[in-house]
Amino acid sequence: MAEWALKRFWTLAEMGEAEDGFTVLLDGRAVRTPAKAALVVPTRAMAAAIAAEWDAQEREVQPRTMPVTRAANAAIDKVRAQHEEVAALIAAYGESDLLCHRADSPAELVARQAAAWDPLLDWARDALGAPLVPTAGVIPCAQPEASLAALRARVTGLDAFALTALHDLVALSGSLVIGLAATEDAVAPVERLWEISRIDETWQEEQWGVDDEAAGIVAAKRGDFLQARRFLDLARASD
Repeated sequence: MAEWALKRFWTLAEMGEAEDGFTVLLDGRAVRTPAKAALVVPTRAMAAAIAAEWDAQEREVQPRTMPVTRAANAAIDKVRAQHEEVAALIAAYGESDLLCHRADSPAELVARQAAAWDPLLDWARDALGAPLVPTAGVIPCAQPEASLAALRARVTGLDAFALTALHDLVALSGSLVIGLAATEDAVAPVERLWEISRIDETWQEEQWGVDDEAAGIVAAKRGDFLQARRFLDLARASD
C-alpha cells in the first residue's frame, strides 16, 4: 500500500503573531503540530524560517526538507510534555561522557584526544562547575556527584526549544559537554565541535581509509548537528 502523503493545498505561507509568540499561517489559517497543538514558537525568526520551509514545498510535502518545522513540532508535542524525562535522558550522558573515555595507545591518538578534549573538560570545570574525570578505555568511571548535579541543573533549566536542540547536539556527538559547549558558544565555529566529537573516527579513517557509505552517514549527521545549533539560534533570536 502506498504511503499517504500530504499534498500542497495552500498558496501563501507566512509568519503571523500569536498570543504567546509567533506562528505560521497557510492562506491565513494557523498551522498545527501533528498532535493538533497550536504551532506557537518563541521568536519571529523561527516562525519566518518555518514559513519559508512550508513555502518551499511543491506538490507533496517532504518533511525531511523541513528541519525547523520538525524540531518545533518535537519541542511542542514531545519535549514540553516530557520535560523532566528528556532532561534526565540528556543529563545521563554526563555519567559516561565521550570526552572522558581516552585511548591508552597509540601515543599520537592519545595526544590528539588530550589536545582537543582537555580544554573542554577544563571549560566544564570552570564554566559549569562540573569537573569530570577522564579514564582510559570504554568502561565508565564514576564521576563526582556534585558535577553530575551541576550538569543536571544546567540541562533541566533549559526551555523546551533549547532542550530539543541540546538533545540532538548531545545524541549526535555522544557528549553532554560538547552539546552544552555548542549552546554556550564555548568553541567557535560550531563546526569545530563536530570535528572534536569525531577524533577517534577521524583517526581510524586516516589509518584504514574512508568508506563511501559511512562517509555519507557522517555527512548527514554533521548536517543534523549544525541544524540543531541553527534551531537553537532561531529560538534565541532577538526580534
